This record gives sequence, structure tokens and C-alpha cells, in this order.
Amino acid sequence: MELIPAPSSVDTPGGQAFVLDEGTKITGGRGTWRVVDWLRTTVGTATGLPLWPSEDGEGLRIRLWIAPPLADELGSREAYRLTVDGQGVAIVGASEAGVFHGAQTFRQLLGPDAFRRAPVSSRRSWEVPAVVIHDAPRFRWRGLMLDVARHFMPKEGVLRYLDLMAAHKLNVFHLHLTDDQGWRIRIERHPRLTEVGSWRARTKFGHRASPLWEEKPHGGYYTQDDIREIVAYAAARHITVVPEIDVPGHSQAAIAAYPELGNTDVLTASIAGGTALSVWDSWGISPNVLAPTDNTLRFYEGVFEEVLELFPADAAEFSAFIHVGGDECPKDQWRASPAAQARMKELGLADEDELQSWFIRHFAKWLSARGRRLIGWDEILEGGLAEGAAVSSWRGYGGGIAAARAGHEVVMCPEQHVYLDHRQADGADEPVPIGFVRTLEDVYRFEPVPPGLDASEAGRVLGTQANVWTEVMENHARVDYQAFPRLAAFAEVAWSALPAPEQRDFAAFEHRMAAHYRRLDALGVAYRPPTGPLPWQRRPGVPGRPIDGPPPNR
Repeated sequence: MELIPAPSSVDTPGGQAFVLDEGTKITGGRGTWRVVDWLRTTVGTATGLPLWPSEDGEGLRIRLWIAPPLADELGSREAYRLTVDGQGVAIVGASEAGVFHGAQTFRQLLGPDAFRRAPVSSRRSWEVPAVVIHDAPRFRWRGLMLDVARHFMPKEGVLRYLDLMAAHKLNVFHLHLTDDQGWRIRIERHPRLTEVGSWRARTKFGHRASPLWEEKPHGGYYTQDDIREIVAYAAARHITVVPEIDVPGHSQAAIAAYPELGNTDVLTASIAGGTALSVWDSWGISPNVLAPTDNTLRFYEGVFEEVLELFPADAAEFSAFIHVGGDECPKDQWRASPAAQARMKELGLADEDELQSWFIRHFAKWLSARGRRLIGWDEILEGGLAEGAAVSSWRGYGGGIAAARAGHEVVMCPEQHVYLDHRQADGADEPVPIGFVRTLEDVYRFEPVPPGLDASEAGRVLGTQANVWTEVMENHARVDYQAFPRLAAFAEVAWSALPAPEQRDFAAFEHRMAAHYRRLDALGVAYRPPTGPLPWQRRPGVPGRPIDGPPPNR
């Protein structure tokens, strides 16, 4: 069966198929009401069938229930068993999440029209062949990072991506909310973060070396109620939202709003000719970083207090995590700043790397005291890392290996493999070509567990994550093009128990993708076609940053 991601086992015993029609009802056991509601509002809406609740338990029906022992049998709380025969459909999960994943698989069995928002024909019955599927994920953390700081994605677009994640059984949404080019979350005690920091006057079009500019303001932010809605919408789809507030680098938007947060004695591009530092309008790494002052710490503690309220820790496995960035922090201002040097001496720090570590350690302890956990990019390993912190390994396998061997949990997201902003082919028509060529097959052959780890170290790999940085993605159609179809391949890597990369059957995956493209069409996803970009997906004359040859081994 053409399912993505591939299930653990599929048995087709033959026998009578199940026919979904106007008489089909749903029975939901305790704890499954959200999945019942999801089925009714997606499959029911797409098919035009009412899917009424079954009160007497008789007749053809879809039955959902939770059986915790299934976790021991299949090795995961997200496991499910899906049985289809002539009498009905039974979806049993080790938890509500497992039931939900089983419902997603059932939707795929119905065909691509089940992914539409309204019926497209007068068809009143839907046949599903008899099948028994046992399934469970390989990794607990199956993530997607979306950068909404470089190009803002309105709330409706975020909710749409949560639905796309759920359809691919991804379960962690890493939301990159702040950067040099924009601050995207309302903080009530610091209103200028969005009043000033969420807007830039113009935007570089293409790579930072491009001579092109979009000469109009760009920006936007999420209100606190928007964030609450996003978090609740994700939770109903068994997705945990992990927010990222970047410190101490990638902070020019915050410094533009509150200049006292910067290294005011040496501030690069500061007040000159009466023009204050503004939200950055280009790409790259800004030299303007946070000052190592008590005022900065208190300011960001206030920010994180509101963030913790908006992203509460609950029963979801990864809801305690808060991402603090910690990457790409230039040290030039600290080296030149008498105030920063005096602070280093006061703290007894040997160099600027230890000063960055001091920043990260402070918030690791602050979050831990509130029952939360810090996670950051692999630069947070430099200068030492607080106990209990986790690492997002982006600069290759090295950071993940070092973190796992040091006893830290790891999420593997190496740029050489799963940065979906990187170009998908080396052809001249590829829009705004960034980075290395990473084809659909390249992503499918990615192995998240770094080589050389022993069993206990490998056990610290929580999972994997694909990252979408949006410098050259000005709207949701560009995000779609870069993310898909590669996100489907990544989802299978994260979920399915695949063999070693060189042994994976990419031809079989391509065959299943032929059916999956029709699902993506029904969902309105502007993916890159296998034959290359369509005319309107190209960006002729917009310079990118092509890098030839194999990726570096970092």
C-alpha cells in the first residue's frame, strides 16, 4: 500500500473490503473524543458523509480506543494497530496520540480526495481494502523548525503547517520567533519588541550579496492569543510547539527596540547622523549582540516568564523545552567593549566563549528552577554546558556526538542533510539556489544517529528535525516549494524503521510518492515537481549562494 511514512508492518489477509457510506458511524472510547472530532471534520467533510456517533454499537462503524499495553508490544506510546475488514475499521492506540496516528493512516487508505476540504463528486461510498497495520515510530522527536523571523508567516499559514506536519506524523514544531530581522511574539511588559522590532523598512531579495531589494516594509507578529491558539491547535494534533527566543546573538531586532540591551560603548552601526540602529534588512550574522549586563538578564527573564505562560509544560513529552538559540554569536563587540571585558573579569571568565557559556548557563538554571529545560544550537557546547540542557546539532554530526558523549540529549538536524532551504537540484531554473544540492533521495538516505556512538550514547538521540530558514522564502508558496516533497522523505526517516542508508529502497519510495503527490495536490501544497520547478516557481535573475561539491565534514 502506498503509505507515507511507511508503517512497521502491513498484512493484507484478503476478504471483504470495508465500505464507508452514509450509514457508517463512529464509536470512540474514553480519551479519544478529539480524534473522533478530527475524523468527522476532515474525513467527514471531504467525503460529505455525516459519520454520526454510534449509540447502540451496532452496524458498520469506525471504532477507536486506547489500549496502553500496546506500548509494550510495539515499543512506543505512539504505537497503533489499524484493522480494516468487511465489518468496519478498528483503530487502537497505545495512547491518544497513537489513535490519532492510526486515523491519519486510515485517511491515506481512503485516497487523495479524503484530503480535500469539501466533496469533489457525488460519490456516496468509499471502499477500503481489508488490511491489518501495526505501526510505531523509530524516534520520539520528529521535528520541523520554521523560521518566521526572517519572513513572517501569518497565523493561518502556521496552522496549515501544523496540519501538514500531522499528516506526516511529525510531532515537534520548533518555532523560530526572534532574530536580527524581526521579533514575532508579543511580550506585554516589553511592548516595543513588537512595536519596533517586528517591522523592517525593506528586505534584501535573494542572498545577502544580491543587489536587489524589496523596497517596502515587511513584518508582523503573533499576539498572545494567537500563540495560545497555535499551541492548542498543535496539541489537538499531538504536536508540541517548542518556542525559540535567541540569545545572546541574532538579537538586533531586540536591540533596535531597546538599545540598552546592546553593547552601547561599541555598538556597531549605532547612532550615526541621528539614525538609530534599526531592525536588520539583510541576511547573515549581525555583529550586534546582547550586552552581558544584569539589566539584559532581568529583561530576558521577563520575556521568558511570559513565554512559559504561553507555552505551558503539560503531559506532552517535550513540552518542558524552551529553545534559546545560542548560535552564531560574534564576539567582536565583547572583545572591544570595556564594559564587557570588565564583566568578564568580575565573573572570572577566561575568554569570550566562556562569556557566551555564562549567558546560556544562566538561563539553563533559571529555566530548570521553573521545571523547564533549555535546548540550544550546538554552539552552546562551547565553554561548557549546564547539566540537563539538550543540544540541536546543526553543524554536522560533530556537535551531536560531543553532546551525547558528554551525557546530553540531542536532536539531530545537520545542515548538510536536512536544511530544506538548500537547493534541490543544480539546474539554472532552481529558484534562489542556496547551499548544497540536497535532492529528495539525499534526504531519504539521511541517518539521524551519528556514527561511532555506543548504545547508551545513541540512546541520547531524542530524534531528528528538518529546518526551514526563510531568508529567500517570501511567502508560503516558496516555503512549500522548499519543504516538499523533501519533508515527506524526512518524515519517513524520522518515523519508519529503515535499513542503513545505502540499503534503502528509494525506487519503492518514489513509487509511493506518485500517490502522495496527489494527496499534496489535494492539500494545496505548492511542492517542487519531480521534473523541476514550474515556470511560476522560478526566480530568474535573483542571486542565491550556490556551493559546489560535497558538504564539509564539520
